[in-house]
Amino acid sequence: MRKFNVAVVGATGAVGEEIFRVLEEQKFPVGNLVPLASANSVGKEVKLFGKTYKVQELTEEIFDKEEVDIAFFSAGGSISAKFCPIAASSGAVVIDNSSHFRMDNEVPLVVPEVNPKDIEAWRIKGIIANPNCSTIQMVLSLKPLDDLYGIKRVDVSTYQATSGAGKKGMEELVKQMQDFFAFKLDDSKKEAFVHQIALNVIPHIDTPQENGFTREEMKMVNESQKILHKNIEIAATCVRVPVLRSHSESITVTFEDDIDIDLDAVRAVLNNFENVEVMDDLKNNIYPMPIIATDTDTTFVGRIRKDIYRSNVVHFFNVADQLRVGAATNAVRIALKWIELESD
Repeated sequence: MRKFNVAVVGATGAVGEEIFRVLEEQKFPVGNLVPLASANSVGKEVKLFGKTYKVQELTEEIFDKEEVDIAFFSAGGSISAKFCPIAASSGAVVIDNSSHFRMDNEVPLVVPEVNPKDIEAWRIKGIIANPNCSTIQMVLSLKPLDDLYGIKRVDVSTYQATSGAGKKGMEELVKQMQDFFAFKLDDSKKEAFVHQIALNVIPHIDTPQENGFTREEMKMVNESQKILHKNIEIAATCVRVPVLRSHSESITVTFEDDIDIDLDAVRAVLNNFENVEVMDDLKNNIYPMPIIATDTDTTFVGRIRKDIYRSNVVHFFNVADQLRVGAATNAVRIALKWIELESD
């Protein structure tokens, strides 16, 4: 089997570290690994398949020098804006985890279980965009439901873990909890989040938009429509919660007016969809939670119930690991699907 030279930009970040784990777990056909980061991280070591690799500095010349076949980017939008086209022009297929290229009409935005054929458009710019973490887990549950009944509208509230803000977000939650038990919470630093995150929820993620929504909320709207190839009405409220890892979503789906929902059919299509698992037994306290989803590659769905007023509306709860399903795992799944499509 052919092996591929793989670069990981942002190798020392939370998502970069998770990519290495997923590559190993998926037995990804890596030839040479090129871990890349800023000058501050040069010389640090990463391990993959029992080998040790030193982190190199991200430069404009590195992709030609190392003959990279696949480049995973997870270092922020400004880095992606500058270096993704450079990597692509060197011959690498770029899988970008930032938001920079997601709404570019010439760049496919992909969740492989949902819209795998879109990957074929990678040739236009050499770049495939990895969607927002909250979008990925939501469309994984929306796609089978849309195929079943046809979705008109989605209303979603998210409960997003501090991992969404990277290592600094998780560290800030831990430090504030430590300060709370030491009776020093009033003096605790607030850097990753605009307000205290310990023992609190913050209904504000990303920058405010003119329409009253935030940028994070509009990502869920615009990205979901692009992935599903359908102008579904979507309204999102994104909330940061004091959880270390794994995002949760409370989702209400409105189907076409003449639909009378069959809950057994809803559970069946969700449970049969790739990498989605139904956990739905309220009487026995079985439902998705962050502690269940963490360190898994599955999107869990539960609390499935029909609306008490309208027969064409269903409510459910959705949980997935933001660093894996919402970032690293989806990126690696894109790469594996790209290899499959290119080898056909």
